Amino acid sequence: MTNNRESLLVGAKQCLYDKGYARTTARDIARASGVSLAAIGYHFGSTQELMNQALYLTIQDWGDELEANLAAELDPEATARQRFETYWERVLASFHTHRRMWVATFEIFPLIDELPQVRASLAQGMEHARLGLAELLQQVGAGSGDARQVGAVHQALLSGILAQWLIDPEAVPSAAELSAGLRRIARDLADD
Repeated sequence: MTNNRESLLVGAKQCLYDKGYARTTARDIARASGVSLAAIGYHFGSTQELMNQALYLTIQDWGDELEANLAAELDPEATARQRFETYWERVLASFHTHRRMWVATFEIFPLIDELPQVRASLAQGMEHARLGLAELLQQVGAGSGDARQVGAVHQALLSGILAQWLIDPEAVPSAAELSAGLRRIARDLADD
C-alpha cells in the first residue's frame, strides 16, 4: 500500500509527462495522485520541491532502465566501438519514450540560477552519470584518473545529442555516425 508521499511523487511524475515542469500546478498533482493539496506542503514543503524530486526520480528511473537494457544486451566480448554504438542505439530509442521528461528537464535550465538546490542535485547526478558512463562504455573505473574525463565526453555527447533531438529528431546522427565522427576526431587529435 502506498502512502501519501509516494502517491504524490507518482502523481507529480505523471504530471511531468502530461504537462511538463512549468505548467504543472499543485491542483494537477493532487488530482493525479488522489491526495489533498495540503499533503504537498506537509510532505515536501512546496509544489516546486515536489516537482524537483519527481524530476530527479524520473531521470534516475530513465538511467536505471537504460543501464539495465544495455547491460542485458551487451556481449562481454564486445569491442569499445560495439559498446558505444549499442549504448547510443538504446539512448536514441529511449528519447522517444521519455520525450516529455527531457522537455521538462530543459524547462528548468532558464530557472537554474534561482534554484540552487536543483542545480546542486543536477550537478551531483551529472557527476554520477559521468563516472557510470566511463565504467559502462569504456570500462574505466571510478578510481581511475581518466574516469571523469572520459565520462565528461560521453556526458557532453548525451546533452548535445539530446538538445539536437528535441529540436529536430529527424536530423540527429545515428549511433554509427557518432562513432565514425569520434574516430575521425580521435585520428586528428592523435596526429598532433
